[in-house]
Amino acid sequence: MSATKKAGWVKWILVLTFVTSGIGYAGWYLKRPLANQLECETVPISRGELSQVVTASGQVKPVVQVEVGSQISGIIQKLFADFNSTVKAGELLAEIEPGTYEANSMQAEGNLANAKAALELAQLQTRRNEGLFKNELISQAELESTLASLHQAEATVKINEGTLKKAQVDLARCKISAPIDGVVISRDVNVGQTVAASLSAPKLFVIANDLTKMQIEAKVPEADIGRIQVDQEVKFSVDAFPDEKFHGRVSQVRNAPVVDLTVVMYDTIIDVTNPNQKLKPGMTANVSIIVAHRADVLKIPNAALRFRPPKTVQVVKADPPEADAEKMDGPDASAKSEKKSDDETKVGSSKSRKDKKEKKKSEHTAYVLKDGRLQAVKLQLGITDGRNTELFKGLNAGDTVVVNMAEPTTPTSLTARILAVLKGKK
Repeated sequence: MSATKKAGWVKWILVLTFVTSGIGYAGWYLKRPLANQLECETVPISRGELSQVVTASGQVKPVVQVEVGSQISGIIQKLFADFNSTVKAGELLAEIEPGTYEANSMQAEGNLANAKAALELAQLQTRRNEGLFKNELISQAELESTLASLHQAEATVKINEGTLKKAQVDLARCKISAPIDGVVISRDVNVGQTVAASLSAPKLFVIANDLTKMQIEAKVPEADIGRIQVDQEVKFSVDAFPDEKFHGRVSQVRNAPVVDLTVVMYDTIIDVTNPNQKLKPGMTANVSIIVAHRADVLKIPNAALRFRPPKTVQVVKADPPEADAEKMDGPDASAKSEKKSDDETKVGSSKSRKDKKEKKKSEHTAYVLKDGRLQAVKLQLGITDGRNTELFKGLNAGDTVVVNMAEPTTPTSLTARILAVLKGKK
């Protein structure tokens, strides 16, 4: 036998072996149990606590924070407080050079003394002219002129008294005092710096009343503000302590809207205790406001609600047993009684229509693997924390739901691969 014929026989033997193996594999693939064709990743339904939150962000601030300024202009002569200084109300913080204001006060005192002397002279002149007028030695006009001069002297004294008081107030304002008890968290001036008070008072210090009590001004979008209520529990974290959770409570929801890049937000004030003073003013807080909390409820992973089987997989509709939650008193029990009442009375009130609409919105589909087949199960759900969702009806604790699956290889695709291989061998 020639080498060419021998090579041809070897080739056909290899092709025949490959075809026989392919047919055998195809027969095994088609006859194997259907459960083996579905490679599914499943997770069990569990029980536990569940909290629904609204997330927001805001700055940590002292509850009472006062900016200390100056109502007069001048040069800072002395400073008596620095950053982190603990001060009492009325304690001296700084002093402005008082020379100009002392001079103004002395000048006002001199003008007032001069005005008082003129008043005394006018009073003497008035008494004298009144006696002369009784004896008909002067005319009525001369007496009236004397009385007018007296009134002018009295008015001049009042004007100068006011000028003196203003000069004394300006002189007293050269000493900057703390308006409240607290801690200096900011100092914006140095000795020798000129303070110019024109239209607004320049800021010299910022004093926080009590750093053991703080608050967060969180901005909540209008889509979530309807679920925020006073006294709700809050958990938050700051970048300085990423592994630590802090707690607080909602104390106020302000009605004033704040527009940020066309998004309407509302300030929500959160009271926080800070006994160790870990939280510092200005820190950014990532806030989670707990708007609903459930204890010991069925939980289904959200991945199971997002899962959708491939189009090549046949899905069987099933009526699984009702969840354990239906046996207990809860939202589903009340919903069931309402539905029964509506069926019996057939009253089409607006409230019942609204309840049915909300109930319809809460219905979702999950998939379970039973007897080698994928079954769709209708679920009634409640609140969610982003990872798990409260389950009212549809499955029981311990049941497994499909969260992912590999698309099975079909016989058509297998045959196509065999033909492609044979075509390549030719």
